[in-house]
Amino acid sequence: MKNITVSVPEDVYRNARIRAAELGKSLSALVAEFLNSLSEREAEFARLEAKQRQVQREIRRFRARDRLGRDDIHDRAVH
Repeated sequence: MKNITVSVPEDVYRNARIRAAELGKSLSALVAEFLNSLSEREAEFARLEAKQRQVQREIRRFRARDRLGRDDIHDRAVH
């Protein structure tokens, strides 16, 4: 576990301590959770980007004329 030092304005510090107390946590735990959530969001974003690239690779060729016509779409919805 690494320790860090962060400087914030007095009002930010006071509000953060109040919020941590409301949540029944220490300020350190609150900051650690926030920093951890940043890395989790980045990992999720990277996962979604990889999935998008995979789906795009699987699309071999797209031609507008291959699309279904309006009547075909409505026929499918009814059945």
